[in-house]
Amino acid sequence: DDISCSSFQLKSSSSSGDQVKKLLEQAAKIRKELAALEGKTVEEVEKEARDKKEQRIQAESVPAENKSANKSKSTRDYGQLMDVPENSEDQVLQAAAAIERAFKDGKTRQTIRLTLVKDGEPIASEAVDEWPGGAKQMYRESGNPLTEELVKQIRLPSSDPLAYNLPPRIITKDIYDFDGTAIISTENDNEDKPVVKAMVFPNTDVKYLGDITKMQNEVEQSAGGGLSLLVNPFWSNVESWGFNILAPGGKKKAKEVVFDQGYGEETYVVSRFSARGERVVSLKVYPYDWQLFAYLEQPEYSLGGIPLETAVRLGSSKEEPTSAMYTELLNELPEFKLSRNMRNINRLFDE
Repeated sequence: DDISCSSFQLKSSSSSGDQVKKLLEQAAKIRKELAALEGKTVEEVEKEARDKKEQRIQAESVPAENKSANKSKSTRDYGQLMDVPENSEDQVLQAAAAIERAFKDGKTRQTIRLTLVKDGEPIASEAVDEWPGGAKQMYRESGNPLTEELVKQIRLPSSDPLAYNLPPRIITKDIYDFDGTAIISTENDNEDKPVVKAMVFPNTDVKYLGDITKMQNEVEQSAGGGLSLLVNPFWSNVESWGFNILAPGGKKKAKEVVFDQGYGEETYVVSRFSARGERVVSLKVYPYDWQLFAYLEQPEYSLGGIPLETAVRLGSSKEEPTSAMYTELLNELPEFKLSRNMRNINRLFDE
């Protein structure tokens, strides 16, 4: 058996205490600097942050509305506005809400793609793209902690209302250490409660197709059923398999195991890349359309001389956004008339 078990372990209380203290001190320092910049008290800044977080969480929760008399008409809201998550906590909560909505719509097999954020880094940071250690480092520093927290937050409908909000135990099983791949699962005392099994970083090695089938069967054969989830797979579509002389039937098997089984539709995506020299973000939150954003510097707000950046919404799309689509939208906005480099140069001359 090439799947070895590793338990989810807690750090020592002293180490955790030191980290918590350090984070609290950093947060307090940032709040003071923001308060000074905005001419407000620290209490006012903290209240605004709490209010903003509550509004964001409420925005992710789609209220139950009266069904239309015309049931054939789609109730999907293509104009729904979603915010780009600011950090790993926001991303996990937003992803969990999207996954839960999709599950309620009968999607028990899902694929998501998270922006891999290092501990303490905001999603707007350019450092999120730096992984010199490859997949192994990506898994250790981001993929594993993000996915463990995500499966812990997902709440699937349960026949036991008392067990619905109880946090599950998390079990991690490594697949290949050098690939940074693993299956992260929930475990509950109540066997009738749905389980969640998430495979992190599967790639086009046909070995993973067998692992996906095995994981899916375990979920569906459990007493309460549940969710099979693929997290940041290293493929884009069935053509990613191509021709492999060592696995000549790989492409056909991938179509049967992945795309014919419902994993082709992505229910949550935060994708960062560059278009026209700008740092852009594509956001997909089920059941809504793709939302397009670009980061814009806010020189009036800075920390350590570095301007804070705001995600500016450019528009939405039913199809996954392309660089050409972003270029067209960016060219229409006056705030992006100058390139990012030119804006930075102008800011230096203005200082």
